[in-house]
Amino acid sequence: MSAQNLVTPSAEGLAASVRSATRKGPPPVHLWNPPFCGDLDIRIARDGTWFYLGTPIGRFELVRLFSSILKLEDGKYFLVTPVEKVGITVDDAPFVAVDFAAEGDGDAQVLTFTTHVGDVTVAGKDNPIRVLRDPETGEPSPYVHVRAGLEALIDRKSFYRLVEIGAHHAVDGIDWFGLWSGGVFFPMIPSAELPG
Repeated sequence: MSAQNLVTPSAEGLAASVRSATRKGPPPVHLWNPPFCGDLDIRIARDGTWFYLGTPIGRFELVRLFSSILKLEDGKYFLVTPVEKVGITVDDAPFVAVDFAAEGDGDAQVLTFTTHVGDVTVAGKDNPIRVLRDPETGEPSPYVHVRAGLEALIDRKSFYRLVEIGAHHAVDGIDWFGLWSGGVFFPMIPSAELPG
């Protein structure tokens, strides 16, 4: 076994690896397939807060750096560099959409979301919006795809604003209330289930 395999992964080591590998532009995480080096005590809470060893990571630059090397494989989240891959815990979605801009109307509307770490995603065919509802309470949890299978939970204030610009549209013969973006209608709730 090499000395490298005996080294326990650390947040500091990951950050140094990423900085050296990505001098310009976003990290090419999709091209990196290093060996799995174990799990790291990093957790992303539902509100988007990153924790390391149980303590919130207070440096935005470090959170932004780590968020740029996130990868989802077989339902598990990893931080990936050219030389190592470590597992982390994500309570819900790895990102939180904290704002959006709407341009146009009806089926010509385009919704552009911004996450808490500065990612920008335009909802449409490649970046769908989906809404899960709690089976007991009916409470909605809305998400938008950001990149490579990674989603952002849309925060409450943004969701309320989205509801204000929602529309009714028939999908497979059923009227739905939902959102248009990029020429795609994203159903949120059957129109018949909306309060009168």
